[in-house]
This record gives sequence, C-alpha cells and structure tokens, in this order.
Amino acid sequence: MSEPALKQAPLFEDNDWDFAHLKTTFNAIEEIALNDLGLEVYPNQIEIISSEQMLDAYSSHGMPLMYKHWSFGKHFARDEQMYRRGYTGLAYEIVINSNPCIAYLMEENTMTMQALVMAHACFGHNHFFKNNYLFQQWTDAEGILPYLDFAKKYIAKCEDEYGFDEVEKILDSAHALMDQGVFRYNRPPRLSEADLLAKIAARADYEQKTFNDIWRTLPNLEEPDDEMEERQAEVKNIKLPEENLLYFIEKASPILRPWQRELVRIVRNISQYFYPQKQTKVMNEGCATFVHHYIMSEMFERGLIGEGSMMEFLHSHSSVVFQPDFDDPRYSGINPYALGFAMMQDIKRICEKPSDEDREWFPALAGSGDWRGALKDAWANYRDESFILQYLSPTVMRNMRMFALEDESENPHIEISAIHDERGFRRVREKLAGMYDLGMHEPNIQVVAADLDGDRMLTLRHAVHRGRKLDPKTLEDVVWHIHNLWGHKVKLDEEPA
Repeated sequence: MSEPALKQAPLFEDNDWDFAHLKTTFNAIEEIALNDLGLEVYPNQIEIISSEQMLDAYSSHGMPLMYKHWSFGKHFARDEQMYRRGYTGLAYEIVINSNPCIAYLMEENTMTMQALVMAHACFGHNHFFKNNYLFQQWTDAEGILPYLDFAKKYIAKCEDEYGFDEVEKILDSAHALMDQGVFRYNRPPRLSEADLLAKIAARADYEQKTFNDIWRTLPNLEEPDDEMEERQAEVKNIKLPEENLLYFIEKASPILRPWQRELVRIVRNISQYFYPQKQTKVMNEGCATFVHHYIMSEMFERGLIGEGSMMEFLHSHSSVVFQPDFDDPRYSGINPYALGFAMMQDIKRICEKPSDEDREWFPALAGSGDWRGALKDAWANYRDESFILQYLSPTVMRNMRMFALEDESENPHIEISAIHDERGFRRVREKLAGMYDLGMHEPNIQVVAADLDGDRMLTLRHAVHRGRKLDPKTLEDVVWHIHNLWGHKVKLDEEPA
C-alpha cells in the first residue's frame, strides 16, 4: 500500500459537471492509476454523448463508424422503448478497444459518475485491452478505426452501385453466421496495418475502375488475376475440417462476386475483433470494477472527493456488483461484475492477509504482499475459464454460497454433487470454470468436405456436445444462410463430439 497522501480540497462539490472539472478529475484519476496501481494504458479519448446517442451506440455493438444494417435499427427501437418506459437503464459508459482508447460518457451523468466511469473505462478496461494476451493476439487496436471507416464507406458504395437489397442479402447471411465466423485456435498470417489498408485500397480502386453502370444488373465475376490466384492458393491450403465458416465461404464460394466476398470479410473481421471480449467478460469487468473501486476509495482518502460523492459512488458500485441468490426472482445467472470483483479483491487479501487455507491453496500468492503484480499477471495471462480454475478460492465460494448440481436429462431428480469441503470446493471450481468455456454455449460447426470440382456440395458437421443437438428451426435457418452464400447444395450432419 502506498503511503497516504496529505488531505486535499475536493475536486468538485456538487453534481453538475463541466469540462474543467472533468479535466482536473481525470488528471487525479490518472495519477493514481499510473503511479499507484502501475497500469499501462493506451492514450485516452473521451466523448460526451446524449442518451439517444448512447442508445445508438448500443445498437451497433458500441462501435464508432459502424456501417448501416437493419438489425442495428431493430435493437435501437427495442432499447429505446424499454428505456423511455423505465423498464431498463443505460450504461454509464461505453469503451472501445482501440488506440487511442475511446470512452463514451453520458452527458446526463453526475460529476461523481463521470469520475467513476473514467476510472472504470479509461483505466480499468483500457489496461485490460492493452495487456491481455487474447486482445494482443486477436485484435489490432491500431487498425480497427481505419478499418471501420473503410467498411462503412465500402458498404455504402456497394449499396449505391449494386442496390440496397443485394447488399442486405449478403450481410443478413453473414451476420447470421458471425458466431461461426471466427478462428478459435489457428489463424492465418495477419498483415500489418499498412499492408492491409493498401490491399483494401487496391481492391476498391480496381472495382471502381472496372465498374460499368450499363452492366450493373449482371453478375460481376471479374476478379484481378493476382487476387484470384492468391485466393485459390489459400483455398488449396485450407486443411479440413475448417472451423471458420465465413472464412471458408469467403475464399471458396463458387458464386460470390469480389464485392460480396469483401462484405463477408468485413463481417468476419468484426466478429473476430469481438471474440476476445466473449472469453473475458468476468475478467474484463472485474478488472475495471476493481480499478474504479480502488481509485475512488483512494480519492476519498486523499480528500479529492467528499462524503456525499463517496456515498453516491458506493450506491452505484453496490448495484453493479449485486448478486441475487439462485432462488431470487431477479436471478439470471452469475453477475460477471460480482464474480470478477470478488475474486480480484480476494487475490489482494490473499497477498496481504492470508489464512492457513490460503497458504495451502495458493502458496505462491499467500503473504507475498505484491497484489498489484499478482493482479496484473492475472489480467495479462488468463481468460475467464482459466482464471476461475486458477484463482477461485474457498473464501469466495463460501461468501457467494456456491454449490454444484448434477442434472442429467435421463435422471428424474437433481443431485447436489459438491458442497463446502475440500473435494467439493475443487469440484465447484472446476464446474464453474467449465461454464465459461464457449464450447459449452456455441455450436461447433465445421466444414468437413467441399466438392469444388464436381457438384460443389458443401458438407458440414455439427459436433454434438453432451447430447445437445441443434434446434430444427435453427438448423433450417443456418443451412439456408450458408446456401445463400455458397450457392449450391449444403449438407449438415450431426455427430457426437
């Protein structure tokens, strides 16, 4: 723990904010984040937006420069009705994994809430984005904003040249397959940002030069010879089975024109960008919540915020980390904020004031005193599944009153399989970690065969996990969207994993 600083005058006295107060408060938060916690962050860019703009950001995955699609409008209409009727609230902020890191703050927030969300987003999420291995391997914080700018302009150009309905038809099918449009294990070599943007510009320039309005109603099958050769070489090098359906369709579809392949590629790249966030919900929100709690508490200790602000902060923080019991009508699963924050607070406790049980379970952490280093190591090197498996302690399991159930479909009853004893704790930890394995929630559908020289039938296989087959209606929809992009017969088999 750093030595307590001398008490200072509060940075603000009331709820109203202005940009001068935002600046001085941001500077104070930054000093604690960088010099006390030792966080490493991208430069911050803060945008103040209205509630309607926040709803708009919600509807398009929180991304700036997002292209237009009817599904975003549908989400906007739903969320706006729920918000206006008082059935739901809005996030106080949205943060973008980019360099610079962009944080949207609601203009309706009080000054205390602006301080909280700057600590949460600009330093908690920002540090996690920059340092976690999944984001380093799978996302390009430097290139995402230029790429989104290209995608938005490119799709608008396609709508002008090929018609809104034709573009929407491709985007609808690509969106329907987004969860099966990511690389989970193997990745193709990633181009540098400069090479990627140069390649994009060359494709766009070629299409502009070869486009002829007289022929706009006819399929444009022309593709530069060098790109066709490169694409065909990539197809030959794809080793089946292939897990990324959108990648295989983009490269090997017999019917897609060059601009349509680009649309599929855009959706695939955006889906890949969000893939690490799906694997780190507990860790990402836990990190940001721990950081904002520490910074706001430290600001209070230094006299930078008053008692009224501290009470307002604690009320909001308590709501964020509230975990309803399993038999509470409000229960909808484990709150990732609650679990992540509890585990990270517990790591700090184990490092500073361990029990004998902690020394047995976590010999390397217990009593080390370096909770900052322990947390930063966890934030950098784990995802939700492995983090829970490594760090969930008996203390947290007791406090959250966790237990495990065995619920087999063929058995008429439910069995409590793990309680609060040595064996039970390890069983609960293992079962909970498994719940954060995406393979438990997303169907594993792979390309297993494609007759590119014959009837061009595409054969897919769904690896059935624990007897859970695809819903018949979902199966029908999935095959329809794949057929729309492939253009020939599609067969989907289901086999035990």
